[in-house]
Amino acid sequence: MTSNSLRDADIAYALHPYTNAVAHEQSGPMVAVRGKGVRVYDDAGKDYIEGMAGLWCTSLGFDEPRLVDAAKRQMEALPFFHMFNHKAHEPGIRLSETLVQMAPVPMSKAFFCNSGSEANDTAVKMIWYYHNAIGKPEKKKIIARLRGYHGVTVAAASLTGLPLNHRSFDLPIDRILHTSCPHHYRYGEAGETEDAFADRMAADLEALIEREGPETIAAFFAEPVMGAGGVIVPPKTYFAKIQPILKKHDILFVADEVICGFGRTGKMFGSETFGLEPDIMTMAKALSSAYLPISAVLINEKVYQGIRGETGKIGSFGHGYTYSAHPVAAAVANETLAIYAERDILGHVGTVGPRMQARLRRLADHPLVGEARGVGLIGAVELVADKATKANFDPSQAVGPRVVNHAQANGVILRAMAGDIVAFSPPLVISEAEVDEMFDRFERALNTVTEEIGAPA
Repeated sequence: MTSNSLRDADIAYALHPYTNAVAHEQSGPMVAVRGKGVRVYDDAGKDYIEGMAGLWCTSLGFDEPRLVDAAKRQMEALPFFHMFNHKAHEPGIRLSETLVQMAPVPMSKAFFCNSGSEANDTAVKMIWYYHNAIGKPEKKKIIARLRGYHGVTVAAASLTGLPLNHRSFDLPIDRILHTSCPHHYRYGEAGETEDAFADRMAADLEALIEREGPETIAAFFAEPVMGAGGVIVPPKTYFAKIQPILKKHDILFVADEVICGFGRTGKMFGSETFGLEPDIMTMAKALSSAYLPISAVLINEKVYQGIRGETGKIGSFGHGYTYSAHPVAAAVANETLAIYAERDILGHVGTVGPRMQARLRRLADHPLVGEARGVGLIGAVELVADKATKANFDPSQAVGPRVVNHAQANGVILRAMAGDIVAFSPPLVISEAEVDEMFDRFERALNTVTEEIGAPA
């Protein structure tokens, strides 16, 4: 099929996620045809550094033969089986064992899904099931955070604190609450230190709990670093102030590790980077380097015992997916985790991460950049019309999307998010030279837009 026929077929038949369908009919797609290392190539042969690792996920790059071989071996041995009704298979068993043992805090059991959205949706159902099991049926409300992102299924999208994921979908559903976003740059008051800001965020959370009634609050969801909400790194003392409040009111803590898990922040889990002690952990994306869809929910012994007892009373845990722990996806995940250990991916991130963070911080001096932030191999720049007042650009100018479009023209794929924030999340295998090349290409795009809008150089 020629490039033109592919483009025409795409416009005619595909409804794209996170895409303006009207605009897409005019622009059409960039069609990727192959990948190598941190690069993908389109149908015209142009190379792009994938500065977002796809969707924060392709951690080992786009041509890892060991993952291909793992999938092939499992396809030949047992292409499908399931985990329902006392059935099991070796890849699923081994992956459960590995994840529980590598968790940064004591966990008891692993449950498998197919995406981060499904993992967070499953966590919501588990939380409600658990509280029914322990005789607290009124303890069902769940708190997430404004600008947090937890997925797009009905419950997960309700947890997500972004207007785009609610508008026209009749969301959020009831029993989902949102507390303040811990972004000091954007929401800190004049003269307020990061520590004082963290105090205020904790006070906001406790006030919400008290207003609603602690006996009605079941759980609190948080990403260690907020991803799609703008790569928001919390103040150093934020979680240290939040976690005692949760424990005081017997509120389960769910750490959403879908983006942060498996090395992105410099530790195996974001929970380690920020000192979190969750009762439940959700993970996906880099679990298989995105080569096949798979996600997991880890629960601690307290949660497991509640669920266990209820299944004994009811007769079954009435939740699961046809593809939960799909043997081929599980085999690829097992191989991915083995590669992380054998190649010391964390050590590599520890070497390359500082180069990326240094290049990010240099951008803080650019006339369009209000804040440059990040940790490990995740980061963002927030573009502003006025550096002194932090005033945003008029949305009609589409400054963030324009920068990203020019970046793509310069051979680097990035992501623009609400508020003219541009995110970086390259494959974990990126080299220091490739980090420099990625930022060189980005800076050319940023300078082009600066000229286009007539901003002072």
